[in-house]
Amino acid sequence: MDYPTGLTNYGPVESRENPVKLHLSLCAGIALAGLGIATSGAALGAPGGPNGELLFRQRCSMCHSAVASRQVPLGPNLAGVVGRKAAATTFAYSSALKQSGLTWTRANLDRYLTGPARMVPGTKMAVVVPNPAERSALVDYLAAAR
Repeated sequence: MDYPTGLTNYGPVESRENPVKLHLSLCAGIALAGLGIATSGAALGAPGGPNGELLFRQRCSMCHSAVASRQVPLGPNLAGVVGRKAAATTFAYSSALKQSGLTWTRANLDRYLTGPARMVPGTKMAVVVPNPAERSALVDYLAAAR
C-alpha cells in the first residue's frame, strides 16, 4: 500500500525510507506497553488524571502491597494505611518513623510522598512523588485499599 511520505499504517515517521526507525519506535512502544510503564500523566488513566492503582503497581509494588493478606519483605503493607499510626504494623520500621508520632492522614501521606526524608529524617523510605496529581491519585488509591 502506498502512503504519503512521512506516514505508514503505523502512523507518522521521519521517513518511509528508514524502516529501522519505525521498527525501533514500534519495539519501544510495545515494550513500554508490555511493562505497563506510562510515559505521561495522561497515559496513567482516564482523561481526568492519573490512575492511582497503576501508579502504585509501577512505583510502589516492588516494596509494598496494598492487599491485606500479602506481605512484601522490603516495605510495610499499606492496606488500611489511611488513619493508621505510623510504624504500627509488624514491619521493621526505622527508629525515626517509630518515634515520629505520625498518623497517616491523607495530608500526611501527601506531604510524606513529597519528600519522605524531609518529613521524617532517618526514614528508610526513599521514593519521592513530585507530581501533585500523581500523589493525589496514589493517596486516593491507598485510602480505598483495605
